[in-house]
Amino acid sequence: MSVSQITPTLFLSGADAPLNQALMTRKGITLIVNVTLSHTCPIYPGVECIRVAVPDLPNARLGDHFEHVSARIHNNRAGGTLVHCAAGMSRSPALIMAYLMKYRGVTLRQAHNWVKDSRPYIRLNTGFWTQLLNYEKKLYGKNTVKVAEPLDPVPMPKTPKLPSKNLTRPCPPSPRPRRLRRLPSLAL
Repeated sequence: MSVSQITPTLFLSGADAPLNQALMTRKGITLIVNVTLSHTCPIYPGVECIRVAVPDLPNARLGDHFEHVSARIHNNRAGGTLVHCAAGMSRSPALIMAYLMKYRGVTLRQAHNWVKDSRPYIRLNTGFWTQLLNYEKKLYGKNTVKVAEPLDPVPMPKTPKLPSKNLTRPCPPSPRPRRLRRLPSLAL
């Protein structure tokens, strides 16, 4: 149940943390942003939960939610905000990075480093990176990060051919069942 603190009032986690009411109370959480398709939104007194139903797929349109989620995080003056997805590795860090660019005035590179310092195992999918690059370009007119092209798969080395006389020898023939000779019947 790992909760990473990004700012004094902004937290990032996987889907298990929001189910712990004592933890939510201890962190002062008053807003939960649930970035999953199926994990439940807990109901706690004084805690609002909003769902951003986006799958963790490169073609999912998470960028459509950057503006309104960032504004909602920024306008949560009642307490802390927890943004979570299933594992806290792709969708929720991407939304937090968008927020940091929009309301903390940092570049995408700085936002990524900021979140990675608090949660070293984040791993955004390539589609979310592309959407964040587009968002950074929209906000600042330029990009500070480049996404590397995937490497071509390394071809498997060919197995060298060895002379066949050293590798194989003929198998002995299978033994054939002998035919039984019929003995003449004896008449008694």
